[in-house]
Amino acid sequence: MSWQTYGTFLTFALVVVLIPGPDFAVVTGNTVSGGRRRGVWCALGVATSNAVQGAAAVAGLGALVVRAQPVFHIIKWAGAAYLAYLGVQALRSALRGHYAPMTDPGGKAAARHGWRQGFLSNITNPKVLMFYLALLPQFLTPGAGAPLLLILALSHAALSAAYLLFLTAILHQARRLLERRPVRRALDAVTGLAMIAFGARLATDRT
Repeated sequence: MSWQTYGTFLTFALVVVLIPGPDFAVVTGNTVSGGRRRGVWCALGVATSNAVQGAAAVAGLGALVVRAQPVFHIIKWAGAAYLAYLGVQALRSALRGHYAPMTDPGGKAAARHGWRQGFLSNITNPKVLMFYLALLPQFLTPGAGAPLLLILALSHAALSAAYLLFLTAILHQARRLLERRPVRRALDAVTGLAMIAFGARLATDRT
């Protein structure tokens, strides 16, 4: 694989990363509700899941899951249910409208909570596996081995992490605006509806 091919892959992967999806909604929700630290750990949870699913695809496990329809559908429905749950929680928060001042808690509990939400929302999305299985081989020359596939998968995970960490930094800088009650309620409502919509799309997707 040439550097030009690798650069083409990075460009394509960056475009995919920048498209708002469940990861964007989950990281935004965690950053707004729990501060920068929780948002950072949520982003790292997403990146960890990307790396795990990329490695699984390279090892052939991803193809096995996709072919085993019962397993694939269990993962899909679990992911849809989890996104719907997070969305409902955000909508309930928007309806209540009771917010404590925004803080940036540094405890381990906040870190675990953020990482867990990021990891679970991504690992239960079988489209990530399908993305790796369908895309990675397109950028390899005949005879290329698993190590090159793994480099591509981890490169995508790193790009995703960089973008989501940048997002948490932007949201943190805008915290004075986000502390306003009408803005918090609007963000909770938007992210809640977005997560429910992503969950519904995942559940109804026939792929």
